[in-house]
Amino acid sequence: MREMTDREHVGTQYASVDRLETRRSVWGPGPDGVSPVDVLRTLVVSSAARRVVEVGCGTGKFARSVLEEAPGTDYVATDLSPAMVEATRALGVAAEVAPADRLPFADGSFDGAVAAWMLYHVPDLDRTLAELRRVLRQGGHLFVATNGREHLADLLRAAGGEPLVTQFSSENAAEVLGRHFEHVVQRDIETRATFPDHAAARAYLATFAPTLADTLPHFDGPRTYAGRTAVLSAH
Repeated sequence: MREMTDREHVGTQYASVDRLETRRSVWGPGPDGVSPVDVLRTLVVSSAARRVVEVGCGTGKFARSVLEEAPGTDYVATDLSPAMVEATRALGVAAEVAPADRLPFADGSFDGAVAAWMLYHVPDLDRTLAELRRVLRQGGHLFVATNGREHLADLLRAAGGEPLVTQFSSENAAEVLGRHFEHVVQRDIETRATFPDHAAARAYLATFAPTLADTLPHFDGPRTYAGRTAVLSAH
């Protein structure tokens, strides 16, 4: 889907926090009780990175959660969306508007970098990863989260669509990161999206696929669908 990496389309998607909050609200741990957000946070905190930059920070909730566990961290969040930067600053996190492929920081400025559920959006994936490599010091770690091709695939198929295939998924993430980092470790995690009713499922689909929202067959009561996510660290 070309619009996934089209900067104007992505800018419209994240012009306000509403769509992102709608998407996040339905997700919970899978059958193993593991949350990928918790896994990602643990990796960042346990790395003891003194300076961390996050690209595509969204509403800043992840950054805030890291700072609550590691308050001494010098954490800088960035996003293309002024609305997301404003929401992040409102949580007391230093944030600025910046594209992930042109970060306004010197070489080797950070011990850690975070790119959570956003690398499938960047127009030039290798340029963005090279930029993240540039701002990391020697031995610094990049922490990444992304979804797999079967992520919510059953919901998409039920609406008459196909699984969402992106440029950066759990199936190819390690190989892509390996072009820029020597060591890559991946953990695959199954999650669950729970919708209390048909209207909630339609509202979720409408945030990124309005035509599928309109074609989702009606169902009664709650529905739960599987998600596929990967959390990776690279250095």
